[in-house]
Amino acid sequence: MKIKIKKLKKDAKLPTYHHPGDVGMDLYSLEEYTVAPGEKHYFYHGFALEFPLGYAAIIKDKSSISKAGLHSMGGVFDAGFRGEYNTLLVNLSNEPYTIEIGDKVAQLVIFPVIIAELEETEELSDSSRGVDGFGSTGRK
Repeated sequence: MKIKIKKLKKDAKLPTYHHPGDVGMDLYSLEEYTVAPGEKHYFYHGFALEFPLGYAAIIKDKSSISKAGLHSMGGVFDAGFRGEYNTLLVNLSNEPYTIEIGDKVAQLVIFPVIIAELEETEELSDSSRGVDGFGSTGRK
């Protein structure tokens, strides 16, 4: 699948797959920033994408920084979005974490998606789970 990419900032490092067969493209920081414990910060990547309807670009955690307590939030980009891609990171640890220029901050995965047509109804069919939520399968 070919995806169009437009560089919006001259110093942007475009997303890359590290290994053949990887599903996540690495996203790189354009700035140096220290994320304090409990803080959220947007890292902009300096590019925009164009891909067909029926797909979504989704930001996922990079394991190397998630081990330090950083987590990506949100990060669903629709096919019609033409703005600059960004990653919102939150530091869930008790220690500050410094991101350097060029560091990998997240992964971008292109997923096929179903665009649902909702049909309102008065009743839903029964299922083995029913309305049971968290813990519905028991502890063991």
